[in-house]
Amino acid sequence: MDRIDRQRDFTGTKEVAGALRFAVTRLEEYLNRNVEGFAGPLTAQQFKGGQSNPTYLLTTPARRYVLRRKPPGKLLPSAHAVDREFRVIAALHRQGFPVAEPVILCNDPDVIGTAFYVMSHVEGRVIWEPDMPGVTPPERAATYDAMNATLTQLHTFDPQAIGLSDFGRGENYVARQVERWSKQYRASETGRVEAMEQLIAWLPQHLPPQGPVRLVHGDFRLDNVILAANEPKVLAVLDWELSTLGDPLADFSYHLMQWHMPRSDSGADTGSLVGCDLAALGIPSLENYVGDYVKRTGLDPRPHLTFYLAYNFFRLAAIVQGIVGRVRDGTATSAHAAARAQMVKPLADKAWEFAEET
Repeated sequence: MDRIDRQRDFTGTKEVAGALRFAVTRLEEYLNRNVEGFAGPLTAQQFKGGQSNPTYLLTTPARRYVLRRKPPGKLLPSAHAVDREFRVIAALHRQGFPVAEPVILCNDPDVIGTAFYVMSHVEGRVIWEPDMPGVTPPERAATYDAMNATLTQLHTFDPQAIGLSDFGRGENYVARQVERWSKQYRASETGRVEAMEQLIAWLPQHLPPQGPVRLVHGDFRLDNVILAANEPKVLAVLDWELSTLGDPLADFSYHLMQWHMPRSDSGADTGSLVGCDLAALGIPSLENYVGDYVKRTGLDPRPHLTFYLAYNFFRLAAIVQGIVGRVRDGTATSAHAAARAQMVKPLADKAWEFAEET
């Protein structure tokens, strides 16, 4: 198997994969009727990156858009809720938070086969490797600071004040997430992973205290933000599929996993800073990055950080197992989805290391 070059292989678009094709003319007719200022002809290409909700670049002579849809076929319970994605970016866009402008939500499966939404296309850079190859140390430092500030802004919103008080249950978030991802893991399980069995039993018995309820992204990392072309500024945060109300410290500590992420010989990992000379690169140490978040929010994950990291590596292992399940079921959206299967055990083993440290 060829090694995955994340920057090369996940950047840009490709022809729409066979199982994910739809009638572009039908979509064009729908947008023409329902979106002010829309005018065809319309073409559609599929973005290379992403593993869950298929994402397409829509191009017209005057403007470009982005479409995200539920994948076709058998889906895990509660997954791929594009209506929730649309709702949260609409609420955040009204607050001036960096997200793409929402355009339209369509729950009618007759248009392209599944529910979908359309948002504006944001022109900028997506950097897939957390060590940011080819970027100067000062720009790396400023980019990491911008990410920290962006996540801080998200975690300081009052959900009720921005119209999202009913966007999730909020309380007992980590306990419910452990239960949810244990079930999702079982639903897509393809073989026994001993560390996952241990974690499914251990995590519910070692939960941290309940923190404040905030809006959480669920998958915040460098490759889920669009940066300005020529400066370290976050223009848009992408991929809100896992967003809900919950524990901001769980959300922030997910973002910290790249400092500990197991590397894969095939490049199938989700990006790692392990083995990097952070000082030479201009990237903050984990301790300093956490300290900046604490200063900005007053929220401190450090007393329970090993639990949060165990939980998040377990959760990511379950998410990756879901991708493996979609490969099995023929509904995976990425050409590299099959390669991700080898990451379930290393992620679970890393989670169990943090559990034992706790």
